[in-house]
Amino acid sequence: MDMNRSEPGAGRAGAWKRFAPLAIIVAGLAFAYAMGWQRYFSLAFLAESRESLLGFVEANYLLTLAGFTGLYALAVAFSFPAASILTIFAGFLFGWFVGGVVVAFAATAGATALFLAARSAFGDFLREKVGGRVKRLADGFEENAFSFLLVLRLAPVFPFFVMNIAPALFNVPVRTYVAATFLGILPGTFAYAYLGEGVDSVIVKAREAGAEVSVSDLVTPQITIAFVALAVIAAIPPIIKRLRAARRPS
Repeated sequence: MDMNRSEPGAGRAGAWKRFAPLAIIVAGLAFAYAMGWQRYFSLAFLAESRESLLGFVEANYLLTLAGFTGLYALAVAFSFPAASILTIFAGFLFGWFVGGVVVAFAATAGATALFLAARSAFGDFLREKVGGRVKRLADGFEENAFSFLLVLRLAPVFPFFVMNIAPALFNVPVRTYVAATFLGILPGTFAYAYLGEGVDSVIVKAREAGAEVSVSDLVTPQITIAFVALAVIAAIPPIIKRLRAARRPS
């Protein structure tokens, strides 16, 4: 009897442990919006504060670098929609190379934290429930996880936070997720950091003309085409693998 009475309590404790990381992320995201922090993640704020920001970085370079790394990782972990603008900030504050390196490591760390939280909450449960075509899709994704993740990272078809969570619904090893995420975001990271390094002149011209600058104004068609080309190249190996498997006699 004592064992039976403890089962509901043990089940509730297990559920709380499983959902606690995701609950913290949701609460943190809601708190950030309630505090109005989203207004700081914009080119308008960068235009207003660029001189003071550059002065602070010059006086406290290492401290700012460490603080920015932590801020970026937290923003990604809490799914705050600021990855693109923060990468531009990184290029503006630290230069395209240092800014790109910092963002690559911080974004991977934050994405991995979110991935682990989502997998803890939903991964095992959903894998047990799905079947049929969805199950076959999951098996195909898991079999070529690295290639599929790399393609999806290179071609930003889906929002960054969606791609941080979606692989958690499949049986993707953490090592594979980290490697594909880090390598897949490198082209976009350095492209946006490079835009950030040259954004100051764009902001100055826009302010002289009395106009506002948005992130979309900085992204050129050439960069978009380059992302698509990289995604196509990354998609070739798994396609060839599937074609070879289809031609083999059963």
